[in-house]
Amino acid sequence: MAVKQFGKEWTKRNTLKSILLFLVHCLIYLLIAAGLLLGDKLGTIVEFLSAQGRNYLYALFCVILLFVILYFYFFFENRNMLQSGKNIALLFTILDLNLLLSCLVGYKFAVYARPVALVALLSFMLIGRKDAIFMNVISALLIFVIDTFAVLEVSNQECYSSLIIAFSAGMIAIYCASKARTRMSVILIGLFIVLPIDSVILLLEIPTLIGENAAVGELAGLERIVTQMGYGLFGGVMSTVLFIAILPLFEYSFNCLTAFRLRELTSSDAKILKKLKEEAPGTYNHSMVVAQLAEAGAAAIGESVDMARAAAMYHDVGKLHYPEHFTENQGDYNLHDELTPELSADIIRSHAKDGYTLIRNHHLPEFLADIALEHHGTLPIRYFYAKALKLTDGELNIEDYSYMGPKPQTKLAAIIMICDASEAAVRAVGARTPEAAEKAIRAVIEERMDLEQFSECDVTMADLTKIRQALVNALTGVYHHRIQYPSIKYRRTENGTKGENE
Repeated sequence: MAVKQFGKEWTKRNTLKSILLFLVHCLIYLLIAAGLLLGDKLGTIVEFLSAQGRNYLYALFCVILLFVILYFYFFFENRNMLQSGKNIALLFTILDLNLLLSCLVGYKFAVYARPVALVALLSFMLIGRKDAIFMNVISALLIFVIDTFAVLEVSNQECYSSLIIAFSAGMIAIYCASKARTRMSVILIGLFIVLPIDSVILLLEIPTLIGENAAVGELAGLERIVTQMGYGLFGGVMSTVLFIAILPLFEYSFNCLTAFRLRELTSSDAKILKKLKEEAPGTYNHSMVVAQLAEAGAAAIGESVDMARAAAMYHDVGKLHYPEHFTENQGDYNLHDELTPELSADIIRSHAKDGYTLIRNHHLPEFLADIALEHHGTLPIRYFYAKALKLTDGELNIEDYSYMGPKPQTKLAAIIMICDASEAAVRAVGARTPEAAEKAIRAVIEERMDLEQFSECDVTMADLTKIRQALVNALTGVYHHRIQYPSIKYRRTENGTKGENE
């Protein structure tokens, strides 16, 4: 029996496919580990495995067990990550990269110099905080297992301390990164990551100060502590430096959304937005106002403000195909006066599909394309339907004058639908008081509820109430009352500036 997870159908075929992909990536991880750990022992591989085979077999069992636990976590907590092979590849690419860096830096340089918070930072930005916490735990345990059972050069003290360091540094990185809004601020997180790293190193290395010869022992021990803490400082800072360097590759390779990429997409220099501003300035200005409203609506119900803003700015980009056929880009002349209602309706409703196609062709995030397609749902195009009714005596099929859908599938799509219509409705109201704005927005929401436009998303009545209240406050601020300034003409005189009533 098929079930739905996050709006997508999940079947037995999905389960088998995800398990197979997990096994393939698990095998790749094990091959990478084998190459790193046994690459220099190929000449004596038989003798080495006969001596250490039991430890390697135990490490293999533990690694497989951890991957099984990882699969079950996503199966029950975030099945959407298993829906796509690209998402599974993303998870394992992060873990593979961590394995490579941990082995190359830890075994060739120093264990404490590893970029221990890299998995936590990448997972947080690319997947989410909850999943990043679990990924941090799994990555720390994976490296601990390899250190303990597969590497003879790492002492037990270093194994356990590296486990504690990786876990604590990753957790601090996750919670600090939630406040980061610029790439430079992420670099500063490295300084906070260093605190748990060097604290653990200091506590575990203090016993080295005690030696048979106190003076010599203290000197050697102090030098070792400073050296190891220096490695810890390097590892903490390098975690954020590598994160900043690698993140864009993940963003574009896996088409992932981050706060940084969303800001780049909503910049005035973004290619599509720049074109929209030049060729359809009315639509661009409308989108900017809708973006402000969407931010307020998203904040009111706990949705991502950055995603809401981006979706609002791109929701009408399909109008670039026929910008002059939309009211906000027209002057005194209306091109639709020369067209039949049927053709006009086709042009108007095509902007939703055109927006979807344009966004996908530019390889932008899928959620932007989905909201561009869904933001009118299956609503009728009222103006041209009414115009057609006046020109015919027979019955009309209202679907011929309606948007093709689908209806909003997410709360963000519902927010954009409401904000898009509310901005136009309030702008059309003569008296822009809070009461008039509230009445107009309530009418917009109730009409869409009557037409069952929210039936396919999980928006609730409580959400709609909060969105309405937020939009009333935002729109009365945008279209606030202005005083009538007196008509005065200013002119310069020898004694200064002088004003006269016109």
